[in-house]
Amino acid sequence: MPVTVTETAARRIEQIIQEHGFDPANMKLRVGVKGGGCSGFNYTLDLTEVQKDSDEAWSFTYGRTPAVSTAALGEDSNGGGTAVATATTSSGETFTVTVVCDPKSYLYLNGTVIDFKDEIMGSGFVFNNPNSTSTCGCGSSFSA
Repeated sequence: MPVTVTETAARRIEQIIQEHGFDPANMKLRVGVKGGGCSGFNYTLDLTEVQKDSDEAWSFTYGRTPAVSTAALGEDSNGGGTAVATATTSSGETFTVTVVCDPKSYLYLNGTVIDFKDEIMGSGFVFNNPNSTSTCGCGSSFSA
């Protein structure tokens, strides 16, 4: 199962790319996990221009554009490949977010949905991970 990014999260990613003056055609959203935190693993989220051959990647379409398959493009022998996430900007144009994940992190993130919440008590990316058996109070770490 892919690591999914909601439309709300995709729009926030697009805003961050614009705010920092990055080239949206070259930026990728890297998701992963690392050891640590009060529950065992911390989520990582980063914008990068680097995609390794071993990375997993997926495609999602948001906004006014037609849906596309979530099947990976250019699959390798492990079923990984390159795919893109597309969303509609506030001006009605589309933008592309490539979502990549290293194979080790994917073992823990398989099926995770990444959302963005903007609430009175704070804002940030939220991970809905079906593989986590427990999470910390702030939601930034988990155990599996």
